[in-house]
This record gives sequence, structure tokens and C-alpha cells, in this order.
Amino acid sequence: MVEITNLTKIFGPQTAVDNVSFSVGKGEILGFLGPNGAGKSTTMKIATGYLPPSAGTVVVDGFDVQTDPLEVRRRVGYLPEHNPLYLDMYVHEYLEFIGSVHGLGGSALRQRVRQLVDRVGLGREQNKQIGALSKGYRQRVGLAQALIHDPGVLILDEPTTGLDPNQIGEIRSLIRELGQDKTVIFSTHILPEVEALCSRAVIINRGRLVADSPVSELGARAAGETIIRAEFEQAIDVAPLRALPGVLAVEAETGHTYRIRARPGADQRGAISRLAAAQGWVLLGLRQEEQSLEQVFQELTR
Repeated sequence: MVEITNLTKIFGPQTAVDNVSFSVGKGEILGFLGPNGAGKSTTMKIATGYLPPSAGTVVVDGFDVQTDPLEVRRRVGYLPEHNPLYLDMYVHEYLEFIGSVHGLGGSALRQRVRQLVDRVGLGREQNKQIGALSKGYRQRVGLAQALIHDPGVLILDEPTTGLDPNQIGEIRSLIRELGQDKTVIFSTHILPEVEALCSRAVIINRGRLVADSPVSELGARAAGETIIRAEFEQAIDVAPLRALPGVLAVEAETGHTYRIRARPGADQRGAISRLAAAQGWVLLGLRQEEQSLEQVFQELTR
């Protein structure tokens, strides 16, 4: 488990992380979101012991990152945003070196490297120097080094950067599998990735936490409007629609489809259906749209 409490990081006149608190449990995949410069990478670096906090605490599996940094690092696998690798090393050589840093050795280490090479899809590239690999395969090497010591907590900063669509699908499957018995925190700018992988999302903006909820409930956290699309058999006079209580605007789209913006809360579809019957309009379709994660993200970080 990772527990972050009142975390603050100040660089001179700038507060990069401002009193942020959240926790993540075992078997949970948390999407950590925010615009560029929001403080995501700084938070992750503090949680892994690479930066000291200005205030607040980070506790990993019962160990405080400031008082027990080595114990924290034994329990955390970290893939930073800018994946640092020894480019003149071969894939096997590098992974064995990282494993030895974590105290592994002998046949157990060699077997672990073989397992990870297969698991992250490096089989065809395993005998190359890292400097000869594409950006996507270097990212896989970075993920393998984060997993080499079988940590209970994975902190991944933009783990699918540089991967092609097939590789992204494979890494998503791996993260989903790892999330069954590990604590996974990962940041990404690919919002569908959060919807596909995460049970929960934390969003920060300008260093402050602005949302922490299940992904399925994030739409309710953002103030906004209800959007309803109504399709009719013929063109209609939109004035009666605009006059409905709670309707803010009606906009004509292609064909005889109209986009109706209403105040959030009450479902307007029943009123629209009754109005259509009273007006003699033939109603072909009526659909209320849920806010996408992208819309919620834009609303919360505007």
C-alpha cells in the first residue's frame, strides 16, 4: 500500500506539489493524471525516494520514504518519464546488472531475466545493445528493470510512451495482469488508457489535487451540462424545445438531429418525448450523452 499525506514540494518561489493526499491499495491500478507541469512527476520522484519532500509524508508498505528510504526502494519498481538506460550494455547484461543491485544473483537472477524478457516482449531484441533498440523497445527494457526484483509497488511515469498500437495493447495487458496482486500507480496523457485499465483516477492541477474517485464516477465530479441528441423525421421549430424548463440551448446538427444543452441533474428526455407527441413531431431517436473522461479532465484542469 502507498499512502501519501499532505505532500508538498517547493522549488524556490514555485510550489510544485501543494498539500496532496491520497492512498492506493494492493490490487489497485491508479491513473495519475494532470496537465504538463501539474506536479505528477515530482510526486512520483518523492514517492520513490529520488526527491525529498518539503512537507508531508509518503509511506510504502509501512515504511516512510524519508526515514527508511532503502526499505521503500526494495518494495518499489520505478519507470521514470525519461527512461535512463546504459546504451552500451546488452539487454541481458543490463537487466542482470540491475538485478545484482537489488541483491539477486546466480541462476535465480538469470532465470528471472529470462522470464522478464519473455513477459515484456523483448525476445527478438534480447541480444542487441540497448543503444540499437527503438524507443518502444527501450521502454520495454525500462519496464523490465522496474520489475526485476518483483516489487509489490509499481510506479510508472508514461509507461507506453513511444510504443506502437500493438505494443501499447501488450503493455496494457501486462499492467492489468500485474495490477491483480501489486499496487500500480501510473501517469499517462492517453485518457482512454485510464478508462481501459484503472479502477480509480487521481487528477492534480497546478500542484493541487482536484479529483480522486472511481473512473466510472468522475463525470459526476465535474460541473457542466447535460447533452441530449434528438433526431426527428422532419425539421422542427426549435422554439418549444428552447422553452422547456432546464434547457439552455438547442443547436441544429446534420439532417434533422438537434443537440440540446440542459442543466445537469434532471433527465429531460421524458419532457422532450412528451413535447414531440404534443407537437406532432415524429421522434426517431433520443440519447443523453455521458461526459467523457477527456471532457471531465478539461473541466477540472481548466
